[in-house]
Amino acid sequence: MPAPYITINTEPSGSVSAKGASDDLSAALLKHAGFQQIEDWYGRRHRLPTTTPQAERIAVASHAAEMLRAARYSVDLDPDLDTSRSTTPANALGLYTAGAEVLRLTDQIRAAENGAGLAQAVDHLLHPENGVLERVREALETAGEQICDLDDEAYALADRFGFAAEFVSAAQSELIGAERELHRVSGSQQDHAKAQTQSPALPDARSAALATSPAADKAKASSTLGTPSPGVGTAARPPQVSSPRTR
Repeated sequence: MPAPYITINTEPSGSVSAKGASDDLSAALLKHAGFQQIEDWYGRRHRLPTTTPQAERIAVASHAAEMLRAARYSVDLDPDLDTSRSTTPANALGLYTAGAEVLRLTDQIRAAENGAGLAQAVDHLLHPENGVLERVREALETAGEQICDLDDEAYALADRFGFAAEFVSAAQSELIGAERELHRVSGSQQDHAKAQTQSPALPDARSAALATSPAADKAKASSTLGTPSPGVGTAARPPQVSSPRTR
């Protein structure tokens, strides 16, 4: 029985979907790559959430296609999701793929809608073991060491790379705990917005105009007690004229 034909492409909604994986092996490979399996009245499908960063979409889709092809499946992969093509967004800066990844991370940080989302994106910068800053520090330090190994007379140049690595390390120390603070900032903003929503609104001109005056309140109270209030709320009665007596 021939293996099913599988298509992996980007839907209009922005999510990446894989269709045609009706057997258990292809479904297992897609889930292993990072796709989420959905089974409804449309049948079995696999997709990535719309919130998945573009770089991750490309990586997951390309990896899934590689595994499926290795298992002798026919795969139609969207060109925009194929890392082997030089025209894809993954190679937007040409050979500088690392710079392109950081550029996409910058876009993700800029697109964060709250402190939690911002903290999640910034974690890719500040993670103590796998973050961008740690990788840059390690690369600068390694470059200095390699310079010394290649030419022990170029110690001045090696020191410059070592100093740069120390500067990055100082930046890491300065930003320790920043992710937790970002989460707190998000909560503070929400509390502030909630407080503004719950705080009583100041009386506007209309409500002030409709407010009862103290004199009117006093008159109303006097009328309720049956005691007329002098000069307030009482109308002058016309003089009674006695009718002529009937003789």
